[in-house]
Amino acid sequence: MENRAGKRIRNLDGEAEYFSFLPAALPPKPDIEIDDEARELLVDAHSSLALLNGLAERIPNMDLFISMYVRKEALVSSQIEGTQCTLEDVLNPELDENVNADVSDVVNYVRAINFAEERLNALPLCNRLIREIHAVLMNSVRGGDKTPGEFRVSRNWIGPAGCTLKNALYVPPNPQDMVECMSDSEKYMNADDGTDPLIKAALIHYQFETIHPFLDGNGRLGRLLITLFLMWAKVISSPVLYLSCYLKLNRIEYYDRMGEVRRTGNYEQWVKFFLRGVALTAKDAVETIDRLTALRRRSEAKLADVSSRSRENIMKLFAYIERNPIIETSETAAALGLSRNGTAKYIALLCDKGILRQSAKSGKARVYSYEEYLNILKKDT
Repeated sequence: MENRAGKRIRNLDGEAEYFSFLPAALPPKPDIEIDDEARELLVDAHSSLALLNGLAERIPNMDLFISMYVRKEALVSSQIEGTQCTLEDVLNPELDENVNADVSDVVNYVRAINFAEERLNALPLCNRLIREIHAVLMNSVRGGDKTPGEFRVSRNWIGPAGCTLKNALYVPPNPQDMVECMSDSEKYMNADDGTDPLIKAALIHYQFETIHPFLDGNGRLGRLLITLFLMWAKVISSPVLYLSCYLKLNRIEYYDRMGEVRRTGNYEQWVKFFLRGVALTAKDAVETIDRLTALRRRSEAKLADVSSRSRENIMKLFAYIERNPIIETSETAAALGLSRNGTAKYIALLCDKGILRQSAKSGKARVYSYEEYLNILKKDT
């Protein structure tokens, strides 16, 4: 079987024989066809991104939004891979004491995103950077025994539990072909070939998932690669666009459309699906920013009558709960440099104002949540 997207390759002989897929190097030949529908989707995606980018450059607390949005992305991207935890688990103030395997997956994803953004200042989007990010992503978590930070030197395959190379749903390139594919992919990521960067991002993500260069963590890293490429291509100025919610909500279609490229060489249907996701995700991010901004104004209005004597510490606490919407008294006091009794008094005041509420008890410690804030962020998780 051979088409525009690649071909099946026969590997080994006899009982050990299996077939893997060898993707054709990008860009596709012939070029991606931009019909009227694709053109409309491109315009919508670019205009939605431009609005989001404009907000990102104007809002003074955008770094706050990004830090929380990164955690949401980490959670949802990990959920696609089967991780079972919630946003509350990830934000638990006693996380260090109660860490479990699912939460660790998400925490590592946050670290990988932050690491990648920082490293983009020193490195181009290249295979070295991809391996470095993978090492952070897989450090000391499930899959951490599967050569973190190194491209695989053995075969892998995709399918239900217990399946083999013979009956897998998909078998990526063999290790030798994979190395060549990743080299070609690196060249394509950095080539100035005139392709619209959103189309290029769609192709890069598809190609990475098709190559599957690591033994574990390919899905999470492939989704992160979308954001990194758009930053590298200067389509977005900060990491404000993450497609994992869209891909999670349309998970079956997501996998089917990538499979359709491999089966038939029809890249166009995948690109259109991807562009719809970019537009919807950018619009959702704008809506989330608007809702969080409105919530901040309402909460600040509730604190307008706080006495001048307490105001500075109350506002320090309020700023803290926007970054840590689930808190515990002792840890919060230490973080703010305040006494425990004073912090407990300020927390009680925020509870009286309807901003915080006691959400749980962890041993003797009381845990409080900025619930309206959490509800906005929890959408689609």
